[in-house]
Amino acid sequence: MGGALDYGAAGADPGDVATTTSAGPGSWYCRPAARHWRCAPPAAGPAAFHAGLPGYRPTELRELPALAAELLVGRVFVKDESTRLGLAAFKVLGASWAVARVLAGSDGPAAAGDLSVAALRRAAAGYQAELVTATDGNHGRAVAWLGRLLGLRARVFVPQAVPAGARAGIAAEGAAVTLVDGPFDQAVGQAAAYASAGPGRALVQDFAWPGYERVPGWIVAGYGTLLREVDDQLAGYGLPGPSLVSVPVGVGSLAQAVVAHYRSRPLRRGSPPPAVLAVEPETAACLLASLRAGVPRRVPTPGTVMTGLDCGTVSSLAWPVLSAGLDAAIAVPDSAALRAAGELARLGVFSGPSGAASLAGARAALTGPGARQRRGDLALRASSVLVLLSTEGPAAAG
Repeated sequence: MGGALDYGAAGADPGDVATTTSAGPGSWYCRPAARHWRCAPPAAGPAAFHAGLPGYRPTELRELPALAAELLVGRVFVKDESTRLGLAAFKVLGASWAVARVLAGSDGPAAAGDLSVAALRRAAAGYQAELVTATDGNHGRAVAWLGRLLGLRARVFVPQAVPAGARAGIAAEGAAVTLVDGPFDQAVGQAAAYASAGPGRALVQDFAWPGYERVPGWIVAGYGTLLREVDDQLAGYGLPGPSLVSVPVGVGSLAQAVVAHYRSRPLRRGSPPPAVLAVEPETAACLLASLRAGVPRRVPTPGTVMTGLDCGTVSSLAWPVLSAGLDAAIAVPDSAALRAAGELARLGVFSGPSGAASLAGARAALTGPGARQRRGDLALRASSVLVLLSTEGPAAAG
């Protein structure tokens, strides 16, 4: 998986001040100056591509007034990914764009810039590649789904901790499933070794390390479609955008997409940029550990019900963006994620523990002892708009 964990400088202003405190059940990191960091705007191409996928439609943005009352903000919306293309998770947005770009680099109609499903199928027929990846569940199923859609073989490396139902979902898409006796990081290593050991194998991994960053970059770009949908949906409510976005974090690729989306917009006088809150399991808080240290840190992952977030290493592509442009990070216990999933279900949003982590983290940050300081760090007011990214349905696993 590349060399040592040294992804270079964070890119933050040395004068910035970060705070690290206890926040109820989780640990808290915040650097308010991060919201003034700027980056280039992401590519717009993936949204048009996704619109051509069979069954595509924007997932629902649900307003939940009961949560707004509890969290003492103006409005709370949940982006419900449980219906995304029948796969119950957002991951297919990144996997599909990456596979399309891989095929566009091969001989065939897609090489001419036609990324329609028909053109990709023609390209796949001439390419005859085997798609290879490692997964905690959802990304692997998405890659397998793309393989079935386009007529490509797929092999997915899965840690033993992934539930049997998630493994069965991957196999049901026609992929070969290889169980790995170890954590996600080890599964990634085995997938990379398998892909490089033979011809005609294309690694489509949602985790980057030095020397393997192009495909993960396409995956991050694909996630931008979700955020463009949120923009359009909030505009339908007459809102210019969120005040705070809470996002679950595994290796950090979705959080990278969120930060890049909002940090690429011009600053507007009198309208503070949105804050972005990253939420991790207490037992797999690799981003929080890295932010505290100021350099990437690998952490052990003894297991969590938030299976899709059970990752011990931050993506090398995500790290520079998150270390410079992420406002805050918090870690939550399994009990908080399970409670949040149950409460969302009672409100009509059906989420797995990984997706419900966004609510668990927002609750830990915005309520309880020390909440006034944390709310101030995030520049929240009684009129603020909070968006929770519920990244998976209850039957999915990261």
